[in-house]
Amino acid sequence: MKYFKFFLLCLLLASVFSFSQVRETAIDEVQIKMVKKLKKKDNPAFEIMQEVWKRKKNNGLSQFQDYQYEEYEKVEVDLANIDSAFTQRKIFNQLDFVFKYADTLDNANQLALPIFFNETLYKTLGRNTPNKKEKRQIIANKSSGFSDNDMVANTAKNLYKEINIYDNVLNFFNIGFTSPIARDGFSVYDYQLLGEEFINGTDAYRIRYAPKRKDILSIYGVVYIAKETYAVVSATIKSSRNINVNFVNSFYNELEYDNPNDSIFLPKRNYQEIQLSIFGKKEKSKSIVAKKTTVFSDYLFNQNINDEVFDNKISSLSDKDFEKDDQYWLENRKEQLSKTEENVYQMMDELQSVPKFKKVVKAYEVISSGYYNAFKAIDFGDIYSTVGYNEVEGFRLRLGARTYFSPNDLWRAAFYTAYGFRDHQVKYGAEFRNMFNRDNRFTIGVGTRRDVMQLGAQLTTDEGIMTRSFASSGVLNSGDNFFLSSVNQTSTFAAIDPFKNFTVRLDATHQSIKSANPEKFSLDYYKNGQIYSELVDSKLVLSVTARPGAKFSQYGVDRYEHSTLAPTIMMKYTQGLEGVFGSDFNYSKLQLFYYQPILLKSFGRLILNVEAGKNFNKLPLALQNIIPGNQSYNLMPNAFALLNYYEFVADQYVTFQAEHHFNGKILSYIPLVKKLKLREVAFYRTALGSLMERSVLMNVGNQNLSAPEKKPYYEYGFGIENIGFGNVRILRVDFNWRGNYLENPETKKFGIKFGFQYYF
Repeated sequence: MKYFKFFLLCLLLASVFSFSQVRETAIDEVQIKMVKKLKKKDNPAFEIMQEVWKRKKNNGLSQFQDYQYEEYEKVEVDLANIDSAFTQRKIFNQLDFVFKYADTLDNANQLALPIFFNETLYKTLGRNTPNKKEKRQIIANKSSGFSDNDMVANTAKNLYKEINIYDNVLNFFNIGFTSPIARDGFSVYDYQLLGEEFINGTDAYRIRYAPKRKDILSIYGVVYIAKETYAVVSATIKSSRNINVNFVNSFYNELEYDNPNDSIFLPKRNYQEIQLSIFGKKEKSKSIVAKKTTVFSDYLFNQNINDEVFDNKISSLSDKDFEKDDQYWLENRKEQLSKTEENVYQMMDELQSVPKFKKVVKAYEVISSGYYNAFKAIDFGDIYSTVGYNEVEGFRLRLGARTYFSPNDLWRAAFYTAYGFRDHQVKYGAEFRNMFNRDNRFTIGVGTRRDVMQLGAQLTTDEGIMTRSFASSGVLNSGDNFFLSSVNQTSTFAAIDPFKNFTVRLDATHQSIKSANPEKFSLDYYKNGQIYSELVDSKLVLSVTARPGAKFSQYGVDRYEHSTLAPTIMMKYTQGLEGVFGSDFNYSKLQLFYYQPILLKSFGRLILNVEAGKNFNKLPLALQNIIPGNQSYNLMPNAFALLNYYEFVADQYVTFQAEHHFNGKILSYIPLVKKLKLREVAFYRTALGSLMERSVLMNVGNQNLSAPEKKPYYEYGFGIENIGFGNVRILRVDFNWRGNYLENPETKKFGIKFGFQYYF
């Protein structure tokens, strides 16, 4: 068991492996003792805050025609709370040398072992007029010895969000916290004026804030307000002791600002520290401490930056061009390294030669990616799709492989084969993609597959060859699912990003579709007075996708998206090409997709999803828009939990889904229950559409098709998430009720779904 725990701890360590640090002390416990609470009007802190609100500052970067500045970022990851007994375990054979690099914490019996360190220098250039542009380029990078620094850095970049103390909502782990200087701060926090202090060369008021309720997601700390300008000079932000965030014991932030004049502020220095653990929040439990420091300097404004500067020259941390010698770093780093930080580089270089350490890192790579590297540049997987079950194939085994030279590969080939033990059929899929230009991501690809698929599980489908719906691969299903199709498909595509986070893609597809279980599910249709059971379709699909605010790592043909609140806006136009390679139909289809997560201060996170579409011609069932159902017991995004597959079919449709995560705000009022740290979710889904009679009549065996036309179909319910133990709380259970269309006696009026959510 002890080896299992150590292995889990190493995986957590790997998942947070890359940040930027600066500070040796772990987060100290702070005792907040508020003096007698004053009414708002009697509280001297309220008068000060009123002046802050009146003179609310704007980020100086938005006030000039153009701007530029440098960032020095350093990241450290430590293994904390190591005692002497832990260091003597047999598992540390060949690794015991690392403990000579450990730091002693305040408790002399506890050690913190630094296991990763990285420094990066960036230069950011931006322009506000005549049109908004910004570019952040790497100047230099120095890592602690990992050859695949981009991979190591990915999860780290997810942990940290840009924090602006003047925002009403502060985003930590995509959870909203009310800013201590927000106008409604006095409804959330108790404030106490502690006195005055000279800080960063400025006379400032020192104001402590603490949450009115200690049993909810909350923060506390101190803000320093300049006496003369009422600008925020500095602020500290610390999570409450019982923070209800997966894997996170605590987080701590220090923010420092420059205030050049009465109307603007500029970030000066940010220090962020996060303590993570799998084994709970006990003070002495083994944990990972991730530290990041960012120093902003060398601000310049209105330099008439040339347009050519903003050409997308995308760079990666693993690019060798950014490696600099020690002398360069001595001259250019903005903060001097401590002795501990200097030693990390040496220690990590030694670790690279230890086979046992390499095995731990490799295990993390397998779990996080789903692929196992067996040979040079060849990965086997996806291991999570190896086993599946459906009514047609019975149990299904799938084996796949891909090329993988590095996370920044400009080309990638992938292949899979699968076998169903009931239909005794071999399936396969293969795809090749090549990116010609890393700056605008111009990519072409070609692929083919022959497989059994669930076509009624999505409205705005992914055109990729290697994708497969969970609806046809799951193991646990409610009721019989025989609504499966046999698809033989070949396609090619070209894609380009003409602007940042804006993708244009053109797919050309030729496919044949027939029922995979014709005895129970018919896709037969009439055409020119004849009945056909197999449909041939050639089509062009133009899709335009905007992801404003999205952030990515790995700049090869595949890339890793950071967790952000970026919306997704997509428009797809499909044109069927009758007669091309024997295609049966000429048709036009337009689809729209919108997805948006929204932080609502301490009230949680709202997720909105809207889809709409229209067929401009009559179509058989195989090419129709299916309001997506979910006959599995698993949670499926953008699907209706209590609809069967093909229950509603529509030539034109609009769907709306809203899901609100309360982050435990309601359950925290219930004694005993609040100790379980459960979180509540509420959701509502609805769909409205219509189906032309001529589309119904052309389907031979499905002339009872219908759309939710007379009244919108809707379902609703609530869920409980954050179910688990310790810091591992990834299970979610949903309870769903169907609101209408209850006439059919086989209709499901209530259903329970469950799934795992791997986020904070």
